[in-house]
Amino acid sequence: MKRYLSAVLLISLLLCSCGGRQYASNSIVVIAPYRYAGTWVFDDPRVGLVREPFVSGIPELIDKLVKDIPDADKGFRLLFSGAPFPGYTSKFVWLRKERGGNWYYSEEFKGEGWLCPALFRYFKQAPKVIYVKAEPK
Repeated sequence: MKRYLSAVLLISLLLCSCGGRQYASNSIVVIAPYRYAGTWVFDDPRVGLVREPFVSGIPELIDKLVKDIPDADKGFRLLFSGAPFPGYTSKFVWLRKERGGNWYYSEEFKGEGWLCPALFRYFKQAPKVIYVKAEPK
């Protein structure tokens, strides 16, 4: 019984910590970005974020990611993970740390962008690769 409880505790710790604020690197997280005040933002009350903006190159990468999604400005689903998942369509490779955030590069879109420290609401450390899929709501 003790061994079983230890296994359950270990699995729980791997899946999330701090009340679900950080996810395992093989979890798939879903957010719903939308345009507000001229840039892409998203809300995620689970981790305490409201109108969290994407900045410094990320809006341009999102524009390319959603170019085939009708009315994406009104919102779309963005799935992301630190591990490949079935159906992912793009990946962003870690480049460097800067000012508490991290720069990522997309070979597909030939561009880079900075993800602010809100990234750490989802990951304990910056993933070496972030796998994504954008789809209509």
